[in-house]
Amino acid sequence: MGRQANFVKIIASLWLFASFCASAQPQSHRSNGRQMGPPPRQAPSMQSLPERWRSLPPAARQNFQRNAERWMHMSPEERAVLRERENLRRERIRRETETALRDSGLRLDQEKRALFESRYIQERRKMEQQLRQRIETERQQQLPELIQQLKNEFQRQQPSTSPGARPAESPKSGK
Repeated sequence: MGRQANFVKIIASLWLFASFCASAQPQSHRSNGRQMGPPPRQAPSMQSLPERWRSLPPAARQNFQRNAERWMHMSPEERAVLRERENLRRERIRRETETALRDSGLRLDQEKRALFESRYIQERRKMEQQLRQRIETERQQQLPELIQQLKNEFQRQQPSTSPGARPAESPKSGK
């Protein structure tokens, strides 16, 4: 039974991965015949599932497997909530990307517009990751001070008793 459950998990994980990769849009890296950025990779839909899996870094594979297992253990209601949340997130990003393009004042053809949107999302994701890392670093630096502050505060509030002494019994206890 355990082997069958693992097999089902693997199949579900691979199916989710394939769905994720299929939703990714291939990016164009050419402009006026010149190569821009790294050479284009084969579009995800053109790669086989094992090739796509092998192309992921080990940390991404592990993260994907962990997420797939969590997904498998969710109730249908929890899955629906996550799908809706993801749809809302994608819609918000789409609106913000359109706003960024409009604010830039650029008038782009369809291909360049798709490239702009892709780069905007990619660079924004990097920026948000850097901000999360900076916040986490600051949090870790400030936690010892917070803990010490709370320790001092709560030590002042405790009645001073010797380590071996028992707290006084209340009058209601009848003893």
